[in-house]
Amino acid sequence: MPADHAYRELLALYRERCLIESCASLLDWDAETYLPRGGVELCAEKQALLARLEHERATDPRMAELLAEAEAGTGAGSLARPGAEGAGECDPAEVRAANLRELRREHEKAVRVPVALVEEMARATTLAQGAWEAAHESGDPAPYLPHLSRVVHVIQQHAECVRASSATRYEACLDSWEPGLDEAELGRLLDPLRAALTGLADRLTAAAGQPPDLMARSVPVRTQRALARALITRFGFDFAGGRVDEAAHPSTIRIGPGNVRLTMRFEARRPMAGIFPALHELGHGLYDQNLPAEQFGTPIGEAPSLGLHEGQARLFENLVGRSRAFWQFFLPRLQAAAPAFRDLDLEQAYRAVNRVARTPDRVAADEVTYDLHIALRIDLERALIAGDLEVADLPAAWDEASARLLVRPRDPREGLLQDGHWAAGMFGYFPTYTLGNLIAAQLFRAALAAVPDLEQHIAAGSTAPLVDWLRGAVYRHGGLRPAAAIVERATGGPIAIDAQLARLRAKYGELYRL
Repeated sequence: MPADHAYRELLALYRERCLIESCASLLDWDAETYLPRGGVELCAEKQALLARLEHERATDPRMAELLAEAEAGTGAGSLARPGAEGAGECDPAEVRAANLRELRREHEKAVRVPVALVEEMARATTLAQGAWEAAHESGDPAPYLPHLSRVVHVIQQHAECVRASSATRYEACLDSWEPGLDEAELGRLLDPLRAALTGLADRLTAAAGQPPDLMARSVPVRTQRALARALITRFGFDFAGGRVDEAAHPSTIRIGPGNVRLTMRFEARRPMAGIFPALHELGHGLYDQNLPAEQFGTPIGEAPSLGLHEGQARLFENLVGRSRAFWQFFLPRLQAAAPAFRDLDLEQAYRAVNRVARTPDRVAADEVTYDLHIALRIDLERALIAGDLEVADLPAAWDEASARLLVRPRDPREGLLQDGHWAAGMFGYFPTYTLGNLIAAQLFRAALAAVPDLEQHIAAGSTAPLVDWLRGAVYRHGGLRPAAAIVERATGGPIAIDAQLARLRAKYGELYRL
């Protein structure tokens, strides 16, 4: 078979797999939002079926044959459309090489995993997510722990199947979210960052200039909901190709082009715990809505890593949302909607939203201590996957780790039950939050250099110049290149801790008059 024909057939098979995955994503959204508690078990069976169908396509012997034939050819066939924005603008040979690289990597991983394990992973994680939601609501982790134990077991099995001979189980988990990342590289970035942030947090929390907590004021949920929706609309989220619902945990689910769904969570007494996650999910949503739609159904139609994806979310949450420029725009709107905030001036609000405190809550954590929350989770999940920590001992281990790094939780809802990631089987995901913080700092620094008046635009309530810059620097590339290469091309340097630490030291040194 001619190589170009093999390549086109290969992409046709892969597109079927993507459509099945899209159906599974729709079920994920339903499970997070409107699924009745009594429908969880049937949903788990549906997910198991879809996982099997997707796996069958990923491991189809025809895939191996077509890969070999396409790789042997020298033609430059691709799905690029003339004049299309995005990866289609690139050299067709580069598009083809990137697709074949990722198709080969995914196929070789898939054939190592038994279909029964794939089905069990889908079933176990769906049931565990339902159990986590119930436990998060009740505050009692006991009924959830057996489900989580089953998830850990199947993730360990999966990691044993796909890991390279020299890799650890945890590295196999990392590779699912951040391809190519190993524990040595993770440690090279995270260990010095953890030490630096611990020291900075110590100095800031002991400083005499500690801002008061002025943001914990009751605001009706309906008011918060309206503020969040107006904010993400103004900042570019396209409701013609997306929607927003409420769930136990904020998230972004891309069903496909023209269908990106955000979930949010609001608490009457903690309005900023709704506004900042809304900005976070906006960052994810903008990336998903601006991936090259013409490449959907191919590997380069997707983001190349979750770290790069989290970089977009952390950028909007922190680099935009905690900036003085943003609060110059947002504070009058907050005050108009919520009279409880009318006594604040701009400087008070800016200092309040940048207050540094060791708390047990990751989602509401400040920029300085946030990555200590991530460090806690990384330590625990590495131990779980290695088999050095049993799920039954996890609640106590969590509380002890939190007490060392942050503060001891008052109850399980402030501890283990905060996050639903592990219930969903997302082991190895938490490092991408810290990678995202590093990437966000580098990207925003580059954006400021490219758009010198960017902060004035934000103060006027417009992030259009920032989104335009990100569209060219990040979004349009999709998965054409690895995340590290995209970051280096956009910022002029590799992913590192320097930009983030320099930014935090300068910002909080000024705020706390250190």
